[in-house]
Amino acid sequence: MLPLLFLLFLFFFFCSVDVTRSFPADADLSNCTQTFDCGPFRNLTYPFTGGSRPSYCGPPEFHLSCVDDSPELTIASLSYRVLKLNPVHQNLTLARSDLWNSTCTDKLANSTLESVFFSYDEDDDMDVTIFYGCNSTLITPKPKNWFLCDLNLTFDDAYYVIGPVPVDPIMSGFKCSVGITVPILKTTAAVLVANRSLFGEAIMTGFNVNYTNPYEKQCAKCLNVNGLCGFDSDKNRPVCICGNRVCNPAGKGKPIKLIASLAVVCFIGVLGAIVFGFCRMRAKQKGHIKLTRKHIKITRDTLQEYIGGKHDLSELMIYDFDSILVATDNFSIENKLGQGGFGPVYWGKLAEGKEIAVKKLSSTSGQGVVEFKNEMLLISNLQHKNLVRIMGCCVKEDEKLLIYEFMANKSLDTFLFDSTRRAMLDWGTRFNIIQGVARGLVYLHHDSYLKVIHRDLKVSNILLDEKMNPKISDFGLARSVEGTQNLENTHRVAGTRGYMSPEYAMGGIFSQKSDVYSFGVLVLEIISSKKNTAFYIYDRQLGLLAYAWQLWKEGRELELVDEMLEAESYSASEVMKCVHIGLLCVQDNAMDRPSMPDVVFMLNGSTTVIGGAQPKQPLFTIQNTVSHPQPQPSNTFLTNEATMTLIEGR
Repeated sequence: MLPLLFLLFLFFFFCSVDVTRSFPADADLSNCTQTFDCGPFRNLTYPFTGGSRPSYCGPPEFHLSCVDDSPELTIASLSYRVLKLNPVHQNLTLARSDLWNSTCTDKLANSTLESVFFSYDEDDDMDVTIFYGCNSTLITPKPKNWFLCDLNLTFDDAYYVIGPVPVDPIMSGFKCSVGITVPILKTTAAVLVANRSLFGEAIMTGFNVNYTNPYEKQCAKCLNVNGLCGFDSDKNRPVCICGNRVCNPAGKGKPIKLIASLAVVCFIGVLGAIVFGFCRMRAKQKGHIKLTRKHIKITRDTLQEYIGGKHDLSELMIYDFDSILVATDNFSIENKLGQGGFGPVYWGKLAEGKEIAVKKLSSTSGQGVVEFKNEMLLISNLQHKNLVRIMGCCVKEDEKLLIYEFMANKSLDTFLFDSTRRAMLDWGTRFNIIQGVARGLVYLHHDSYLKVIHRDLKVSNILLDEKMNPKISDFGLARSVEGTQNLENTHRVAGTRGYMSPEYAMGGIFSQKSDVYSFGVLVLEIISSKKNTAFYIYDRQLGLLAYAWQLWKEGRELELVDEMLEAESYSASEVMKCVHIGLLCVQDNAMDRPSMPDVVFMLNGSTTVIGGAQPKQPLFTIQNTVSHPQPQPSNTFLTNEATMTLIEGR
């Protein structure tokens, strides 16, 4: 109802107002074909302006300046250096310009995004408060996060606090003159707790910001008629530019001059029809609502009995089996998306038009009922943009289904290991996937109220949405452990060959560092487009991990990059950093591997490794424990990857 009224309002607005040009008389609107270019940032268009793109080519909030080959964006009177910009995903990484290469500033204002266009990424960001003009004589010894500034304040001393600010004794006891808040990445903050000397670098790492374009729909209409999106600042509204004139998206080149009274008549007539239809629809719904609620209660009670009475399923959507049958066309082969250890996965479309992915427990599944319950109960309590979202479930006799949001681009392996489709994974997309998976693991290991170890992280369990954003999936083998526990032991080792850490595969011991090992394998596979279990150089007795380490040791890391990527299409420094991080993660000794907050800090930072850690040669490979390959005619051989390996402890 409301979306229809909104569209009707837009119709009335555009049909009753005469669009007239209010730009400067000498303005050449065709200049909006120009792009904004600054340093490594190239070909930026709407909504951004700046440089050769005049201000009337986009909203004023998106005007960029080029300073020292780096774009700067002004938000609420503060300038921010743009470190990363992804127009596809509509996100930025910003750092305050006045705090660049300095932890001291005379701009004593909070970093607040006072704009409807920008918002902090709450999953990634948190505040650090910097206090200036503190009296250091009031406390001895000084904390590690105390430093000196020369800001012409009452006192030169400064102090910073991560997270919530304790008013006492900071402001009262230390007699600080002023405090400002600056966002930083949560993963950066986690590293700072252990190493205060990285504070300056943490500020320069920046923070993540999402941006939205309220005029995206109007802009899309303009593009449909081969026009350009512009912005009339005087009237504070978007305009469509055709050549060197403002035009009507509904009819290219035709000015909009309709009689207001006709628009009012249309508005009232259509509104009356909508209200009448809405009342009819509500009347029909009332006849079915009691039956529907009763059916849901019966289904939920059955599921509660199946799962166990101690679990709260109030937030879980229960689907009717018949509706899933219709949605998946009776689980037709044409709708099948893939096959996993749990069973087949099908595409479906619900009656209301929502696309879904349905995991159907196979009667021959090696995972079975325990994993079905585990995944349903565990993932329903986890919410993060880099974790796949479960929508609900369905249990009917022997049929057990899990219903997920549909990922338009399926799983990462369908691109990464395909001889032609992997060309669609440019380096920017690959690096974004690596970062997204790392953030998802940080959430599982540290930020969620449950401490979760995935235990089956691999390329085929990374799903991609329509914008190629990664989402970790398949929590059937995941374990939730107490926050104080570091290690767990299991007699049933379940995972995928090539991704399991040595201590888990050989001894059944798993921890957060087990997931770190799997992440390291995944990183090296993403860089190279080669499977860890399907790559072997016989004449040198090297698998993928050992081969990557050899290249790193000889300073030839770039030779690991997928040959489909042209040298000029990727950042050499980012690739070398990722190879280094991947090798640190696959260290044989779990204690030598970094934590996931450390990994994210290294991925986002300018330095490669905290403390200059150097990876040792990885000696363990899971394929060596389960098979003894025979020499082949060529140097490299390929084998089919086993989906699931079960090793029973003695």
